[in-house]
Amino acid sequence: MNKQSNILNLSDKKIGILGGGSWATALAKLVLSNVGEINWYMRKQDQIDSFIKSGKNPDYLPSLKFDVSHIHFTSDINEVVSESDVLVLAVPSPFLKMHLKKLRRSIRRKIIISAIKGMVPDENMVVTEYLHIRYEVPSENLGMISGPCHAEEVAMERLSYLTFGCSNPKNAVEMSKLFATQYVHTTVTDDVWGLEYASVMKNIYAIASGICYGLKYGDNFQAVLTSNAIQEMKRFLSVTNPHGREIDASAYLGDLLVTAYSQFSRNRQFGNMIGRGYSVRTAQLEMRMIAEGYYGTKCIHIFNERYKVDLPIADSVYNILYNHTSPVLEIQELTNKLN
Repeated sequence: MNKQSNILNLSDKKIGILGGGSWATALAKLVLSNVGEINWYMRKQDQIDSFIKSGKNPDYLPSLKFDVSHIHFTSDINEVVSESDVLVLAVPSPFLKMHLKKLRRSIRRKIIISAIKGMVPDENMVVTEYLHIRYEVPSENLGMISGPCHAEEVAMERLSYLTFGCSNPKNAVEMSKLFATQYVHTTVTDDVWGLEYASVMKNIYAIASGICYGLKYGDNFQAVLTSNAIQEMKRFLSVTNPHGREIDASAYLGDLLVTAYSQFSRNRQFGNMIGRGYSVRTAQLEMRMIAEGYYGTKCIHIFNERYKVDLPIADSVYNILYNHTSPVLEIQELTNKLN
């Protein structure tokens, strides 16, 4: 078999979206700009019924209007797998295993694009690694979507950038074509590991940013915090997976900046509540969306026990969220470790 035959051609493939949240909804909008129809799996049948009736996702991005005649909805994950060649995963990372446990169909030969910016809890693996090991999906059939990009701005058609990672960069190009529009620019890389771990870590740093904002630290300190965060990310990625990556590229630094500063960042919002005195549990209950960084914080902490990379910001967030240390005292101590 020659090398050319391994390059994907997705122009006539059937696309399936898995997830009913804001990111899944935004990605569905992009894909429908490039293909005639999609299959769409949502867990809740009442959400599907309301969507079909109104043409809008009743729970997320309600300003987006869809022509539902181009969408085949289903609450059966096996149905969307059977009827799709390409699966776009956009469910919260803590729930991925729950959804996949319902599978009665093989996904080994599917093209899978992960839009999940988190690790698989209890497994301490990023999503593409988990799919490759647990479900035997070939690496060249696995892709990863990275920002900087918020679902809310996609809904408003504001200029955004997405980076697609795949071990075969030519396959990443084919994946990116499904999402490119006049207002979404795409780039590609073979640094799948770096993209996925950077996506996990930027959520941790966004929680730190939110905590500091809630504690009334100003813009000067936020700049120091974020510049130290990108250095911390670079150290971690360089030790755990050396690669000729440029850490100041938009997929790394840009995604960190938008997640740490944006009003749309749920991880920053979660951290802000912690800084203002909410307990972790209360903050989680009051938020309508999952703060992936809460779970990512523990995963990175456990993963780093093997490598022992110096991660003072990530360690501080872990202490606050899991060791229940005082945010005031923990951040005061952190300020002496930054430069």
